[in-house]
Amino acid sequence: MQKVIIVESPSKSKTIESYVGKDYKVIASIGHIRDLATSGKDGLGIDIENNFTPSYRIIKGKEKLVDGIKKTCKGKEVYLATDPDREGEAISYHLATVLNLDPKDVNRIEFHEVTKPAVLEAINNPRNIDMNLVNSQETRRMLDRIIGFKVSKLLQSRIKSQSAGRVQSVALKLIVDLEDEINAFKPEAFYELKAHFKDFDLDYVCEDTIKDKKVAEGILNSLGDDFKVSDITSKSVKRESKPPYTTSTMQQDASIKLGFQSSRTMRVAQALYEGKEINGEHMGLITYMRTDSTHLSNVFVSEAYAYIISKYGDDYKGFRKEKKQMLSQDAHEAIRPTSINRTPEMMKQYLTQDEYRLYSLIYKRTLASLMSASRFKQTKVLFDNNNTSWQINGRVLEFDGYTKAYGLEEDDLNVILPDFKLNDIYKSESNELIEKFTKPKPRYTEASLIKDMEKLGIGRPSTYAQTMTTLKERKYIEVEKKSLIPTEQGILTTKTLDKYFSSIFNVKYTANMELDLDKIAKGLENENDEMTKFYSSFEPVFEAAKGSMDKIYPKPTGEKCPVCGNELVIRKGKFGEFIACSTYPKCKYVKPQDNGDNEAPVNEVITINNTKLGEVKFVKKLAKRGANAGNYFYSSVKPKLIYNDLPTSEECPSCGGIMLKDKDGLLYCANKCNQENKDEVKIKCPSCGKGYLIKRVAARGKNKGSYFYGCSNFPKCRAIYTHIDELCSECQSEMVKSGDIKVCTNPNCTTHKQAK
Repeated sequence: MQKVIIVESPSKSKTIESYVGKDYKVIASIGHIRDLATSGKDGLGIDIENNFTPSYRIIKGKEKLVDGIKKTCKGKEVYLATDPDREGEAISYHLATVLNLDPKDVNRIEFHEVTKPAVLEAINNPRNIDMNLVNSQETRRMLDRIIGFKVSKLLQSRIKSQSAGRVQSVALKLIVDLEDEINAFKPEAFYELKAHFKDFDLDYVCEDTIKDKKVAEGILNSLGDDFKVSDITSKSVKRESKPPYTTSTMQQDASIKLGFQSSRTMRVAQALYEGKEINGEHMGLITYMRTDSTHLSNVFVSEAYAYIISKYGDDYKGFRKEKKQMLSQDAHEAIRPTSINRTPEMMKQYLTQDEYRLYSLIYKRTLASLMSASRFKQTKVLFDNNNTSWQINGRVLEFDGYTKAYGLEEDDLNVILPDFKLNDIYKSESNELIEKFTKPKPRYTEASLIKDMEKLGIGRPSTYAQTMTTLKERKYIEVEKKSLIPTEQGILTTKTLDKYFSSIFNVKYTANMELDLDKIAKGLENENDEMTKFYSSFEPVFEAAKGSMDKIYPKPTGEKCPVCGNELVIRKGKFGEFIACSTYPKCKYVKPQDNGDNEAPVNEVITINNTKLGEVKFVKKLAKRGANAGNYFYSSVKPKLIYNDLPTSEECPSCGGIMLKDKDGLLYCANKCNQENKDEVKIKCPSCGKGYLIKRVAARGKNKGSYFYGCSNFPKCRAIYTHIDELCSECQSEMVKSGDIKVCTNPNCTTHKQAK
């Protein structure tokens, strides 16, 4: 009887099928197949009054997939091989439920790398579904559903914020609180002293920061000519390599060193985990990428030690570096290459550029973690001048250790000192007083936010990337040069949650909730008890907020939109309040504000009348991106038209189209038709033979303001001819030129030849 293995990813199913042979059929669930229904009280899909009993439904769009899985598995032995984490355990549970399998059956297989030995070992050692992990995931999902549905709907109706979330709202609070701290920061002056010599500089040594300029000037003025070497000390210092990557540290390093956003990092890591075709065999290149463990398997460590000794020598063999974290899933491993012998250089030909860069980062970090420490000789030299102390520090690499594989970082570079000797005297070329100012903390980047989230216990490895994505999609933050800046809506959301839900959306409460979920996963807590404890504290707070939270925006103004006739309202944006159409985004009208100059302001409505089109309302706008960024343009909704120049009620005498006015005040047809006017050259286009040459003025570029002849058949024909001060030798008509080809503008002239 053929057996069936169910995995999550379709690409992974092909890989595993190649490992297990024809006795097995491998199919994919493509992630979750069931989720909480949206029925019942408040659409939660949770029977709160009946011990928080969840109601599940097949995810919309996956009905045929589930029917196919049932058909394939009917009468066959089934193995559940979903991902080795809580989400994967829950997916296995839901698969077992729809397939009428007993969760106590020994049919759950778990592997942390997609390699043949790992998969075959998992098949030979199945287990039953871990209901503690399932209960933990289910509790997390119900918490997120209750908070997400109830608080999000309240925010949507009162302040027009899109959502709130157990993790995302606390992450946003960190960003907003830091922004408040930065805005409230007042820089203070402090002073440093330096002595400059021909080949080196000395720094003044003091216990406390000098904040009084007069004190600094007094020290500077007290200095004599001679700086005497008073002490030289040297010591050997070891620098150990870092542990292998967890999800958090991988995302941080990929952000700092590769410029990857966390979502990009996880997408690339997923591809490396699922594997590549290498010499005719499909294999995973890294272990599972959602982990908070720094553990490495004994088999891998033995393989790595042999590789290190063979390639670098015995002196480079180090020891394991593992950080034990409370309730971390140490059954998992750190993120590592599946084989230390598959070097980045060997794999490069099989990988995309992003995959190669991330694989190199993972490989080097893992290898370095098992190598010996680097060793430096650090030297500190002290100088004395009139009872003031000055110093200079040096550093020389004595043994490269793990940096042999990992590479040197900025802190590892040699700083070589002159050959100082005790009691030597040096005369400075100049002494300098430097005024500096204290600076606020830098804004969060994705890397630093993830680092703090992990440190504070907010979220777990599987949530970091999604949290970042959600904050951006909800327009709660903007990213400028990697810095995360809260928007006005993000600030409003945080301030509102602080006012009404401070007991729920805070770091301590969220971190404790994560610990409780971890305890459920370990079987140390009961899920119903945790849900009861949460809901009993949440519901009163929610009801109080529901009764007292004000509806802030938008507020009606009593005015009508000049474009569509609907009501205008006051909205809140990044730069404060503004008045706009209530039907946004259907109508994007924004009431202009007087800019104090003679030009029509941005968002001014310009109404024209045209015989063919009737009344057309154009709105003046400013391009914010693209090639025309910073330039004005004019757009209308009905009909949908966009022009760079000012539309007028003048009509083209040739086609009846709208006439536009350029910056020089000249009118031209918006349709660029072959108008009967003084600027027309009555000659067919030599390039296409269909359109006619029309005299125009260049609006931009190096020839701005100059005349040229363009084809009326533009954009199908993009021929351009320039006028030259030369007359036709046969008929004395004007000549035009394209490249090296000269053409007479008289189509009847014997010298005129139409281009082929």
